[in-house]
Amino acid sequence: MSASRILVVDDDAAIRTVVREALRREGHIVETAGSVAEQHQVLERFAPHVLVTDVVLPDGNGLDIVPAMLAQYPNMPVIVLSAQNTLATAVRANEQGAFEYLPKPFDLGELTRAVAAAIAAGGQTGGGATADAPSDELPLIGRSPPMQEVYRTIARVVANDLTVLILGESGTGKELVARAVHDLGPRAKRPFVAINMAAIPRELIESELFGHERGAFTGAAARTAGRFEQAQGGTLFLDEIGDMPFEAQTRLLRVLQAGEFTPVGGARSIRADVRIIAATHKDLPKLIADNSFREDLYYRLNVVPVRLPALRQRPEDIAELARHFLDRAAADGLPRKLLAPDAVERLAQHGWPGYVRELENLMRRLAALTREEVIGAKAVEQQLSGPVAPHQPPVLASSGGLADAIEVHLARYFATFGRDLPPDGLFERVLAEVERPLLRLSMAAAHGNQLRAARLLGINRNTLRKKLTERGIDPTDLRRID
Repeated sequence: MSASRILVVDDDAAIRTVVREALRREGHIVETAGSVAEQHQVLERFAPHVLVTDVVLPDGNGLDIVPAMLAQYPNMPVIVLSAQNTLATAVRANEQGAFEYLPKPFDLGELTRAVAAAIAAGGQTGGGATADAPSDELPLIGRSPPMQEVYRTIARVVANDLTVLILGESGTGKELVARAVHDLGPRAKRPFVAINMAAIPRELIESELFGHERGAFTGAAARTAGRFEQAQGGTLFLDEIGDMPFEAQTRLLRVLQAGEFTPVGGARSIRADVRIIAATHKDLPKLIADNSFREDLYYRLNVVPVRLPALRQRPEDIAELARHFLDRAAADGLPRKLLAPDAVERLAQHGWPGYVRELENLMRRLAALTREEVIGAKAVEQQLSGPVAPHQPPVLASSGGLADAIEVHLARYFATFGRDLPPDGLFERVLAEVERPLLRLSMAAAHGNQLRAARLLGINRNTLRKKLTERGIDPTDLRRID
């Protein structure tokens, strides 16, 4: 890769140094600044190809100055870094024209790839017209890496009419994502119409979607507008699209292809000026293989996929969600409560088979039934009415589990030597045998994110990197150990 000039702006000197050295290793020429004023000084003499900037700076807001930067330097993509990891920040960065938004803490590899993509884009930036600026009170809550990816995808699609397919287990908040895409986009002032395919009888699906004329079938006493017509100018959310009857899929496909529909029993076509967002908890490729879902319809719907994580897959968000639901309960007239640290820890251990709804219901019960102002782990345990969820790993204690298995294995190992002692260095060899799979499995569980893997292990990221090197582990090899 040829050398490019990169300007890094952050008020944290340590971050500036780390990012500068990472980009220099990629062959770039890098300058840094710690404030908006210093940024302007460097810009005039350095003329960077890419600007990497934090949001919160000592003398200004990095997001606020992005439009001015792009107006003055139209071929300079801007990459925004921020510790304010909310959907509102991601959307606003996109609105202001940022090429990319990366939440802190970020992975250096991800940043270097974003810089490379910005250079390759040749000055093309993001952005676009959207609805009024969003507030931080949007219903989607979570700062975990999986939710950050959801926010970034939403931010990229709100300004256009691309079809979105939301994938995720039941109860993960698919309709919340659909509403966010609608509410933050140019169609926000027009209708948002939702229909659940699983809740409509098969024989009524077409009438529900496209409406019907008077006399179209027995009982059709008057003309009735369908969901497509009700959503004109706005968004039509097709929930549980995987449950749509095959014959109705064919007609929906024709509407998506032609951009118009005809009511049941009608002769006149109506233009379909709607944005389509679909959602399902089912495995659509498997349904295609079973000949119960049209492959061509799948590709029409799956233009921009959004994968929502289950609550158990983002335990970092549980405390924030729980406090949000306690605040909502207080707003509804229930006593205001706080969560003790041990209560937060117990909540994170639960498997949440009922997803976010289960958490909300639990918080309302605790608000109503707990006498103390601060909710502790004991109160949480009583309301959960059960032990730690089955998905949790066994406790590493000498009384059982992994420790027993290791002890048995070592006993057999020592037994093979009879009266002679095993070779020297046994402690280090046993430690290496345990540490290597532990490190590999932790990296795989964290999907290659070293910061998350370090938190899982209870060590800092530098220690993790050192151990990966010592044990000869490739951080990009995320295969699990059978």
